[in-house]
Amino acid sequence: MTILSDLERKVLWLATWMIHHANHLRDSGDGLKVGGHQASSASLATLMTALYFHVLRPQDRIAVKPHASPIFHAIQYLFGHQTLEKLQNFRGYHGAQSYPSRTKDGDDVDFSTGSVGLGVAQTLFSSLAQDYTRAKGWRTDRPEGRMVALIGDAEMDEGNIFEALLEGWKHGLRNTWWIVDYNRQSLDAVVREGLWQRFESIFRNFGWDVVILKHGTLQRAAFQEEGGDKLRQWIDACPNQLYSALTFQGGAAWRKRLMDDLGDQGPVSQLIEQRSDEELARLMANLGGHDLPSIIEAFEAARRHDRPTCFIAYTIKGFGLPLAGHKDNHAGLMTPSQVEMLRKRMNVRAEHEWDAFEGLASDEQAIRSFLAKVPFIQEGHRRYTAPIVPVPEHISFANQPAMSTQQGFGLLMHEIGKSDGEFASRVVTTSPDVTVSTNLGAWVNRRGLFAREAMADVFKAEKIPSTFNWTFSPQGQHIELGIAEMNLFVMLSALGLSHSIHGERLLPVGTLYDPFIERGLDALNYACYQDARFILAATPSGVTLAPEGGAHQSIATPLIGMAQDGLAAFEPAYVDELAIILRWAFAYIQRSGDAEPDPRSWLRDKTGGAVYLRLSTRTIDQPKRQVDDTLARDIVDGGYWMRKPGPNAEIVVAYSGALAPEAINAVGLMASDRRDIGLLAVTSADRLNAGWSAASRARQYGVPGADSHVERLLKGLPASCTIITVLDGHPATLAWIGSVYGHRTRALGVEHFGQTGTIADLYRHYGIDTDGIIAAAQSASPGKPIGLLGYGT
Repeated sequence: MTILSDLERKVLWLATWMIHHANHLRDSGDGLKVGGHQASSASLATLMTALYFHVLRPQDRIAVKPHASPIFHAIQYLFGHQTLEKLQNFRGYHGAQSYPSRTKDGDDVDFSTGSVGLGVAQTLFSSLAQDYTRAKGWRTDRPEGRMVALIGDAEMDEGNIFEALLEGWKHGLRNTWWIVDYNRQSLDAVVREGLWQRFESIFRNFGWDVVILKHGTLQRAAFQEEGGDKLRQWIDACPNQLYSALTFQGGAAWRKRLMDDLGDQGPVSQLIEQRSDEELARLMANLGGHDLPSIIEAFEAARRHDRPTCFIAYTIKGFGLPLAGHKDNHAGLMTPSQVEMLRKRMNVRAEHEWDAFEGLASDEQAIRSFLAKVPFIQEGHRRYTAPIVPVPEHISFANQPAMSTQQGFGLLMHEIGKSDGEFASRVVTTSPDVTVSTNLGAWVNRRGLFAREAMADVFKAEKIPSTFNWTFSPQGQHIELGIAEMNLFVMLSALGLSHSIHGERLLPVGTLYDPFIERGLDALNYACYQDARFILAATPSGVTLAPEGGAHQSIATPLIGMAQDGLAAFEPAYVDELAIILRWAFAYIQRSGDAEPDPRSWLRDKTGGAVYLRLSTRTIDQPKRQVDDTLARDIVDGGYWMRKPGPNAEIVVAYSGALAPEAINAVGLMASDRRDIGLLAVTSADRLNAGWSAASRARQYGVPGADSHVERLLKGLPASCTIITVLDGHPATLAWIGSVYGHRTRALGVEHFGQTGTIADLYRHYGIDTDGIIAAAQSASPGKPIGLLGYGT
């Protein structure tokens, strides 16, 4: 325990010095202060010391409370996994990150944290992903890992945590630890009294074990002394604000308050009086979350079973620092003189602040030997790799004269479900209670629903006719979720990192209603920030689901698809386009190459990422055509000419998605009045824009030949040509196209929701029907009147 105590002191010092050093740099630069980290880090130093240096094993995974990143980086530094340069540049350019990041930090981060609550939920869903892979017989030669989250008590206010708890209960959650840093302080205040009782009740109701770490060994020993029972009663009844205030004030304040409340009560007075102010302060601060023996005992006991466990660890925010307990300490920073006092108390010599073993009581060689044997690091690099799953050259489907992209998606997934082999076995689907209405029903009938234990379909057993076979078993490949979009995206994040976390590659596909992307947008962003790999099929989209009204209509999602880093967004009009894109997507989500752009498209396709398919319920006529390699490449790169413009083109209409019929009709009707008119099918505004931006940036920095796909498509258009863009979404999605070569552009789309009616009603209302396209062309394009204006269909 002596070496562990030394390491606890060392990580606290290194973390404090990191923050102080970062603020010193900022004082001479941009003035940004590293508030929040000092106090929050200190409260977790003991818990993290116990976890990383004693309890955790290589197969375990951990989400570190965001503000504890300095402690995390200090621990990695002692392991030799973090560089001094990055510590010294904490929160700086290419330095250690403010919040642990899988993609930005070079040390051993399992789960990114930062948007509070999401890293917590990620551990739960990662445990479910582990159960999924092991149920398939994969990776069973290795012990199961525990998914651990360190949580601030104020972080428990995040609603997505409770949504995740419910889903974990449904799926028989195992191997998950959540450790609540119960320091009783949030960013702005001290938390409400009795909150721990609510936490305990909630977790027990969901089937978790609850372990309360309230009193450390010093306190427990004092409770055994004469009068100790009175002291315990006082501590247990003490309000949070008072306990925090007395902790900040120190031993003399503790003595006065205790003697005022407990004096003249016999032995308890002697218990208090026989301790110095310093000893009394140490006793009263000896909460369970700061007591290594108590923590290790509790963790070791929980390792003996796989039940989910919540540890409520009482701590003091800022423990070990001069600002411990003060209600303002979240934004508080230690002064240089306070840091100097701490340095002396830690026996750290000036100019030796960064030395890994400076000021420790134990022999350096003994500490080095101890660190080399820590169980957690015995397997070295803990990020796994998994083989690429070969994707078929083509995904066939039963082509029909007319259908929607949503219907086509269901047919394509059904075809995959009918096939044998490694590819189909690695596909896993999930949906928040909209499996059938997003056309995954046929896939589920083929591949079944997943559960660790088989459950029969009661309707089938009772011989009640049903279109769907809802049999749950370990062999199933669809994970049915409740109707909470946050859970969907965190589940996709967990499944989409399985190759790295669990060593088994999965090909996740999630479905939901397109407008409800916004309900889970924080979790979607989190999944992409972690570089999770998945395919998201969102349908129905836009106002095309007309009778449903504004509640089920999406406007902004095409812009989300363009703006979201790590997500390639597509909106195909036709099912043959979707087949090409889906096949490409299954390969794309497995890539992990360098970030150099493709010299043809200027897209960073080698790096891979997640994919978003914006689909529609609108049935439209399907083209009868052979998709050759050139057309397939153009579809994936973001666009192609449905009707190539002539050399004297006056108008080009560019469309995305379900408005293809209106765009085609408008071009046909305008062709007799406007010369060389063109029709551009945009399958991905996101990829066209990204390629153009990258190529423009390359030219800016000295690559004159950089040429993107959209530039090649529009090259040769006369300067006088007008571009009309149209889609069932926000018009800004395609409005930028005119900027490629400076063409006059009129962007049509949907900017307001809430209308109900038929598709024709709403398209006419928003001016995105055939007449609306023609009217926009007439208004924006000089020349003779377009004679068929008003006769569109």
